[in-house]
Amino acid sequence: MPERSLTTALGPVTLEAENGAITALHWRAGGCDDDPLLIEAARQLDAYFAGARQSFDLPLAPRGSDLTRRTCAAMQAIPFGETRTFGDLAREMQVPAQAIGQACGANPIPVLIPCHRILGASGLGGFSAKGGVETKVWLLRHEGAASLLI
Repeated sequence: MPERSLTTALGPVTLEAENGAITALHWRAGGCDDDPLLIEAARQLDAYFAGARQSFDLPLAPRGSDLTRRTCAAMQAIPFGETRTFGDLAREMQVPAQAIGQACGANPIPVLIPCHRILGASGLGGFSAKGGVETKVWLLRHEGAASLLI
């Protein structure tokens, strides 16, 4: 599977693609394939981390259960700089909040699918990326959602 790595403010990340869509983002260094989609995805991520981009225009194909894919679609609808709670998504999708938390943790394409924008009812909630909640805080601050952290 082709992959392309880039260095971000949060360290190295590696994108994977399959059948014309991004399928994963890993918090590690990896390959440097010249796949045009991966080159474009890396360009868009660079612009996001530089503060020059607020959304992504990429074909995404998250792997996982039906609930994970539905939750990923709901997270993609949350605008830059805004947040929702696990409970908000649970009510919208008519599933338990714990199931939403598990689906968020299973998100195979973090940042591009903004699971960092999902918060607990009375706190940040977890974050499965390298750096954990500190990475989530960085992403929320980067998007101007820092007022939610006080």
